[in-house]
Amino acid sequence: MEERTTLGWSDLAGARVGLWGLRMEGAANLRRLRTLGVVPVAVDDRPSAPVFGGLRVLQGDAGLEALARCEVVVKSPGISRRGAAAAGLVGAGVTLAGGLGLWLADADRTRVACVTGTKGKSTTAALAGHLLRGLGHRCLVAGNIGVPPWDPDAGDDWDVWIVECSSYQATDVAVSPPVVAVTSLAPDHLDWHGGVEPYYEDKLSLCSRPGARLTVADGTSETLRAHASLLGPTVRWVMEGDHQLDGAWVERLGLPGRHYHRNALIARACLLGLGISEAEDEEALVRAAPGFAPLAHRFRPLGTVAGVTFIDDGLSTNALPTVAALESLGDRPVALLVGGQDRGIDYEPLGRAVAERGGPTMVATLPDCGPRIRSVVAAAIAGTGGARDVTIVDFPALPEATSAAFDWAAPRAGVVLLSPAAPSFGQFRDYRERSAAFEAAMRRCASGDSGPVTRKPPARSG
Repeated sequence: MEERTTLGWSDLAGARVGLWGLRMEGAANLRRLRTLGVVPVAVDDRPSAPVFGGLRVLQGDAGLEALARCEVVVKSPGISRRGAAAAGLVGAGVTLAGGLGLWLADADRTRVACVTGTKGKSTTAALAGHLLRGLGHRCLVAGNIGVPPWDPDAGDDWDVWIVECSSYQATDVAVSPPVVAVTSLAPDHLDWHGGVEPYYEDKLSLCSRPGARLTVADGTSETLRAHASLLGPTVRWVMEGDHQLDGAWVERLGLPGRHYHRNALIARACLLGLGISEAEDEEALVRAAPGFAPLAHRFRPLGTVAGVTFIDDGLSTNALPTVAALESLGDRPVALLVGGQDRGIDYEPLGRAVAERGGPTMVATLPDCGPRIRSVVAAAIAGTGGARDVTIVDFPALPEATSAAFDWAAPRAGVVLLSPAAPSFGQFRDYRERSAAFEAAMRRCASGDSGPVTRKPPARSG
């Protein structure tokens, strides 16, 4: 794979530029190019319209031929550098770039922290931004979580940028900010990256690019510790109970679960790494912490029906966050709704987590990978002697699974947890549609003899 470009956005003025991929980030790329007076070639193989921002959209061979005549092609993150089309452009002498890499090359990186990780990166980035604002700093939380930081619509009047970075985006970055946080590491997006180890290498590449100084990493992750050589020059391992990071301020965030606690500590360590002096003041953090709202579809309580708590963790698309969600619920009776698109990932950690739970558990599996998860969980239970209060049932669709989970949980005053450990594609358009279906199923449970839904606001304290 070719070296990542060290070009910045400012270097593209006057160049022949192609715009490859026209979704949300593509729109931000076009706005930025227009501030430079650049009219790019627009290419997308699945355009939503034949015209994008006033530009005619090219497709297929015609699009690739047009891109090959460009000096620089700014691609969307979802387009893999490892693909044949990208390799063909590089072979033709075209420089491939991504929006985040171009922005970091120009930015004052001393005021930037990047947050990555297989799961937990969005919440950690949001927590860092919440604390910074509470401490009196103008902060933009940007990147994979939402607005691209280079989008002219985002403005530039910020003291600090906290940028969530996906593994896709990391492949386009040539220089790093001094502080990078890694919240977790587990197999994901294997087809895109070409395997487990290439995925790990791409995901962690931010930690060792020029400019990287400190990596803040989850100290409880065995996988991260096994890949410590990829974490850059200095690593700050974060674990609960770290007296330099922990304190009463975490409780003021009002977040449930050990994984959220760990995310908060990582967020504080990022602020300290950036030299935010107020982050050293416990009393200041206690004042800054209240008011944080959990992100949608990330272990968010939806309400209660007849004593049963419904939790939407629909953005859990591999085993790692689902294991964390189960651990956060301790020994409470849990009916887990799990399954979706089968990407071939390893579900043994989830099987062990279910087998080792102290409380009653129902595992309601869904297509396509549900039967495979059932087999893994059953094998894990058999491996521990089989003496576990676990029920495993396959269901054809989410509404039926939710209804059965509610019936199981109601006598136990338990939890119905949507934490699929798989993407939604197949039965749903995306994770939002899946979570909406889950909430609709909860309302149907409430429409029977169970009584009304008692809404739970986002967890807060203070």
